[in-house]
Amino acid sequence: MASEQAPAVEIPPATLSKYTKRVMLKTILARSDGGLIGQRVVIGGWVKSSREIRKQPVTPPPPHPAAAPQVVSPKDVTCSEVLQSRIPLLRSIMKVFGGGEYRVREKLDVVIQKAPQPSVSILQVSDGSCVPSLQVLVDSALATPCQVMPTGTCVLIEGILQQPTVQGKHVVELQSEKILHLGLVDQSKYPLSKKRLPLESLRDCSHFRPRTTTVASVMRIHNALTWATHGFFQDQGFLHVQVPIITSTDSEGFSEKFLVTTLLSKGKKDDQISSTEEAGVSVETIRASIKEKSKKVEELSRTDSNKEALFAAQQDLKKTNELVSQLETRQKAKSGVTVETRKLDFSKDFFARQTYLTVSGRLHLESQACALGNVYSFGPRFQAEKSESKKSLAETWMVDVEMSFSELEDAMDCANDFLKFICKRIVEDCMEDLQFVLKRIDKAVMERLQFTVSSSFERISYASAIEDLRQVAGKRFQSKIEFGVSLTEEQESYLVDEIYKKPVIIYNHPKGLEPFYVRLNDDGKTVATFNVVLPKVGTVIRGSQSEERFNVLRSRMNELGLQKQQHEWYLDLRRHGSAKTSGFSLMLEPLVLYATGLNDVKDVIPFPRSFRRASN
Repeated sequence: MASEQAPAVEIPPATLSKYTKRVMLKTILARSDGGLIGQRVVIGGWVKSSREIRKQPVTPPPPHPAAAPQVVSPKDVTCSEVLQSRIPLLRSIMKVFGGGEYRVREKLDVVIQKAPQPSVSILQVSDGSCVPSLQVLVDSALATPCQVMPTGTCVLIEGILQQPTVQGKHVVELQSEKILHLGLVDQSKYPLSKKRLPLESLRDCSHFRPRTTTVASVMRIHNALTWATHGFFQDQGFLHVQVPIITSTDSEGFSEKFLVTTLLSKGKKDDQISSTEEAGVSVETIRASIKEKSKKVEELSRTDSNKEALFAAQQDLKKTNELVSQLETRQKAKSGVTVETRKLDFSKDFFARQTYLTVSGRLHLESQACALGNVYSFGPRFQAEKSESKKSLAETWMVDVEMSFSELEDAMDCANDFLKFICKRIVEDCMEDLQFVLKRIDKAVMERLQFTVSSSFERISYASAIEDLRQVAGKRFQSKIEFGVSLTEEQESYLVDEIYKKPVIIYNHPKGLEPFYVRLNDDGKTVATFNVVLPKVGTVIRGSQSEERFNVLRSRMNELGLQKQQHEWYLDLRRHGSAKTSGFSLMLEPLVLYATGLNDVKDVIPFPRSFRRASN
């Protein structure tokens, strides 16, 4: 009896990206068993590195001895053969016309263009979906090496997945059969042509830097943190809402803000002036033109035969007079009158009042919490702080959280759970990128994340933190340690790295250091606030309980000299159905620093905006 054959195991095909009709490289390279070998796929990406292998030339077989002599017909004679047969005749003609002085070459050099030697371009292609690259073989018959090998070349290739021709780190490679798209690169101008560029030099070409392995890994970790943020709050029943970027409310009371106004915009008339100045047209030239236009108007006004031409000439003269007036005004402004000396009338502005880019979304978010319960927002926030610090950005992304019917302890608990959750998710979902970070950037990043997940955060008051630092022996801090002054990065780092050796939550800060809306404690000196301080990066979360007592809040605003009109809507929340609320703001970029081991926030945001820097 014949034995039954085992059923063939079907290999699931590589998954196509639904909207681009290509296979993402992570679906190929994530498999360590080479299980997709033999499948036809289309991949797309950018060349990260390359090399060329020359094929051995094929030697033609020697002619058979018994072979009959080949008869060459006149049509089969090549141009070079014709020239060679006519050399004596050509030499004689050149001697006659050259008068004997022309140096005749004894041999006629026939320059024959050699066909390039066949070769194979071995490309390392990445599409940004994972850390490793796919090895792709491209025969020179499909595309020349000079086309496909330069770093940064964009390729869309159809081919067959096969076992590597040379054993090494690759489990699978792609043998190209068709080039569907080729985006060429000018190597002399492409900024990533050089290898191992420092991150600082990449900041001036932020539109290209995600093509580097380091920045691509950072962006994937950034993405994972974003999704983990939404996942945590959605799982906990929070509602995601948007808060305005443009606001008339001074949210913090003491932060440097970006003013939003249209009063300084130029409009169509000034566009005309700018183009006139760029063309090099002087005021004197325009004045001469005005004289000519005035003569034309006088001539046309003497007769009534062409009223349309007269009207057009009058309008042209009017516009030219306005233009010269504007030019003169601008020249005076350039000679010493600055924007700062102008008095802006905001009643004529777009919003008819003074407005800013928001510093924090918590005040607006509180109004939503007072109706919807627990809410959060995720968006850009802006500070016009003139600092070149490694942790300072003009435009940063923040997670703002607000919970109704909650107090300071509740907000601290939420912040604690939130940080543990997202650190755990990063370890679980970004292992490949973290392994790259361990190898290239920071060997302690994995240990740091796992310790954050497993450790209990130390909670100390601001007063206790001051006392702990004062008792440190043999250590001199750059700034004096005294109550009522913000803790410096150096002092915070010493608390978490040396004294407690774990994340620290510092609460109940002096009221003079905090915004107007935070709840005043019973001692009258401190307010219900907290900061979460992590090793390496310092403060990543700032939170507080809001002041729900109308009279206390209004007194605090009077004390700080805040405009009542600006915050009248916020006072309404206390007048009508006030509730206890608390929340916090998390700064995303320092958290990405924590998860990647990098040192500058400008390297963990796609398009950094900082003091004196906004390149695109």
